[in-house]
Amino acid sequence: MLDVSNYVEEIGVIRRYVNELPDKAMQLGGRVVMALIVFIIGAQIIRLIRHIFKKGLRKTQAEKGLIQFLDSFIKATLYLVLIATIARGFGLDATSIAALLGTAGVAVGLAVQGSLSNLAGGVLIILLKPFKVGDYIKEDLRGNEGTVREIDLFYTKLRTPDNRVIILPNGTLANTSLTNVTAQTERRLDIRLTVSPDTDIKIAKAILLKVLEEEPAVLKDKDNLVFVEELIYGGVVMGIRCWLNAEDFWPTKWRLNENIKNAIDAAGIMIPIAAIISRS
Repeated sequence: MLDVSNYVEEIGVIRRYVNELPDKAMQLGGRVVMALIVFIIGAQIIRLIRHIFKKGLRKTQAEKGLIQFLDSFIKATLYLVLIATIARGFGLDATSIAALLGTAGVAVGLAVQGSLSNLAGGVLIILLKPFKVGDYIKEDLRGNEGTVREIDLFYTKLRTPDNRVIILPNGTLANTSLTNVTAQTERRLDIRLTVSPDTDIKIAKAILLKVLEEEPAVLKDKDNLVFVEELIYGGVVMGIRCWLNAEDFWPTKWRLNENIKNAIDAAGIMIPIAAIISRS
């Protein structure tokens, strides 16, 4: 036999739920709107805090890479605090949030091991300073190279000479060998020139030394040399070595190559065909 009293009670519960639904929806909508307002205001406050923090670091003449790294860290931390604050507005207390983060932390940690490795790599880069913003580096793993533009929490951005952007994981940079081309203020330039075997070496050396002496970017207080580097079949390999300021390296190299070619042409010194073919 059907229990009418239980049926009537269930109908009453459903009716009360339906009657209360608009009020609950209004309350939820109000909380969502309030959460959006809090998020927008919080984001503006975070932006202001970051601006003040970066301005303070610049006054202390901190390195640009350190400023970028700490700014990324502060941004991530403050947004986590903001999200936790909004979550409390939906009824989650601090204990519940901590428990939720603790439970999710293990799973998230396993899922983002690479990101954590990149974060640790970023910390090592900031502390050990193998390079800084503005340095030109070459990483040996895949041969990527460029000028360091930004050191973030997880990635380092390079700009190549042809204006491409390369994004490298900090973990990779911290665990592989690399060359910091601009770590020193001065660089040595080496040029190899193959001349015909019948060339008068004394005349060739005098011409090449004169080219170095007439180049204003060559540092005259350094040992700038012209020498016979190697004897090969069909030619003589001349070595030209000079020192330059790091920022003058590439323009001076291109200019010296042109001036050397013009000088040996004017002196009638020939480059063997075999040497040209071997380089093509």
